[in-house]
Amino acid sequence: MECKKHCTAIVLCAGQGKRMGTNVQKQYIELFGKPVIFYTLSAFQNSSIIDDIVLVVGRGQEDYAYGEIVQKYGFTKVKSIVPGGSERYASVWQGLKVVKSGVLGKESLEGYVFIHDGARPFVDEAILKRAYETVSKNKACVAGMPSKDTVKLVDEEQFAVTTPERRYVWMIQTPQVFEASLIIEAYFQLMREEYINVTDDAMVVEQMLKLPVKLFKGSYENIKITTPEDLGIATSFLSNYSAMR
Repeated sequence: MECKKHCTAIVLCAGQGKRMGTNVQKQYIELFGKPVIFYTLSAFQNSSIIDDIVLVVGRGQEDYAYGEIVQKYGFTKVKSIVPGGSERYASVWQGLKVVKSGVLGKESLEGYVFIHDGARPFVDEAILKRAYETVSKNKACVAGMPSKDTVKLVDEEQFAVTTPERRYVWMIQTPQVFEASLIIEAYFQLMREEYINVTDDAMVVEQMLKLPVKLFKGSYENIKITTPEDLGIATSFLSNYSAMR
């Protein structure tokens, strides 16, 4: 890839996973003998697109993440492990501050940032390449897939208000990818204004900078492991991958 810009992945691994119903955080639950986060980090470690990784973990888990994840499995691209915040947006900001500090080098400030959920272990090289191609043309982009289902908007009493055309409805995923300077500025404004009514990184850019965000296709397999049912699906996916090897 000619003149490829530097790409930093911020992998969020600080979620509590309350909907999973276990004492183990979802990113550390094992699938085929390895934690979920292993599969996520492997995709970035083995990618020709990603140059380095900032891993954001739960406060107090830094040493565990280093010893039992990064060092144990040889994730050499992980250059920094930082504690996250109480909410997703705060954890993203902790990762962005590493990039902003310049510790990863000047090139990281002039490149792209890939923000990804640690509990999405099925991100792959094809998705990352599509992300790079899209961000290089549009400055801000997010992975997603067209909804397979009809979606209805409801009022506060759960009565249907309207039914948007399905072709305009996408399910949003990660990675969400931005020019480094752009996403740092957007989050800087967010934290300064304490405007915390945001649910993803694209919304931060949309709200703070008034910039449109381009969608590109992720994958229907790029699921986020949130509930016990998701674990069953993930196990099935991994079984299929193993069978094809």
